[in-house]
Amino acid sequence: MTRPPHLLYLAWGFPPSRAGGVYRALATVNAFAAAGWDVTVVTASRETFERYTGADASLEERVDPRVVVRRIPFAWPAQDTDVRRYGALRVALPPVWARLRRLADERPFPEPSYGPWRRPLAAAARAVHDDTPVDLTLATANPHVTFAAAHDLWRATGVPYVMDYRDAWTLDVFSGRTTTRPRSRVARWQATLLADAREVWFVNRPLRDWHAERFPAVAERMVVVENGWDPALLPPVPPATPHAGALRFAYLGTVTPKVPLAELLEGWRTAMSDGRLPAGSTLTLGGHLGYFAVPQGPLAEILADAASYGVRYAGPVAKAQVADFYADADVLVLALGTGRYVTSGKVYEYVATKRPIVAVHDPANATTDVLAEHPLVARVREVTPDEVARALAESATLAARQDETTHAALDELADRLRRDRQLAPRVAALRPREDS
Repeated sequence: MTRPPHLLYLAWGFPPSRAGGVYRALATVNAFAAAGWDVTVVTASRETFERYTGADASLEERVDPRVVVRRIPFAWPAQDTDVRRYGALRVALPPVWARLRRLADERPFPEPSYGPWRRPLAAAARAVHDDTPVDLTLATANPHVTFAAAHDLWRATGVPYVMDYRDAWTLDVFSGRTTTRPRSRVARWQATLLADAREVWFVNRPLRDWHAERFPAVAERMVVVENGWDPALLPPVPPATPHAGALRFAYLGTVTPKVPLAELLEGWRTAMSDGRLPAGSTLTLGGHLGYFAVPQGPLAEILADAASYGVRYAGPVAKAQVADFYADADVLVLALGTGRYVTSGKVYEYVATKRPIVAVHDPANATTDVLAEHPLVARVREVTPDEVARALAESATLAARQDETTHAALDELADRLRRDRQLAPRVAALRPREDS
């Protein structure tokens, strides 16, 4: 009897990580397992996420029980806040220590903090292959060191690999500028990795096209694999009903300095004070403040100052509680950083709730394409407080005029944007022609 094909999945952020790409990673391994593959994941230790970035323990329960997860240590000295572990140089001359640390990090692979992980990750990948031969490696970024480990295994054993770019490596998705010189180590590494990859995945068309233009020899192997929403992670949210009184607005997502928080809150204050929003309306923001376990103080202060005009910060929301968070909202606010290449995983969940959406982001963002057929979107023409106030008022009108035709259109759109529908064609295409 032939054995099932074996997928090796390399990822830094995997449950219980709460990093932005964790849902894509979780859905990807589950999709391969559901399609009959044996799946082995190599990722960082639980302590890594619990200590440095914050963790969502409920996510581990969602990993298909057929998936084998191997965890290896990950050291992150730059994020270590325990001064008792600092050496004499770090205590006496922090900038010198930081510069030397970065040089040491980048020696194995040109990625600060993550470079040293290349060797243990590559060793773990080889151990998996030696134990049970691997048919395909799928590495997801960032960090991009996972790509290097996949390439190391390919070079040693011939196992083909797929690169899943959740974001971009040498492109600043907000400014559109290239971040490296053409002959830098990063640029050379990227060119090598792309040239040898079986497939390269991107989450939206602009990102795929930017890379295809610069690496035309690889263009035919570059594909768009959109994000999507996960029925297993988002139970059905009760449909919203037409509403004309005080409205409950809500934002859910990681709040970073790239999110136009100041414009959103000023626009909210304006719309509330001049009566464009019904009296008593509220805006609740849920999610982590920043990328790490310790919240960013300035962001917390901004939110605290806004409490006097109906703004509330609910803190992080565990994935198991997300459906309840959405159910408590009449209108959802999608606030994103500016940039043509910027996309969002959260927008797909927003679509699945079938609620009106206030799109507080640059109209040129790739997210605009996802919402193109959504009938209940209030869009800003530019990200300014005045435009935010106008869009908030428009969304109040949308919230009052929902009907069965609108809900039917949203049902069709949400079904089309399920994550499993985005992944299924690639899972099928990558299956070995003859299982051995």
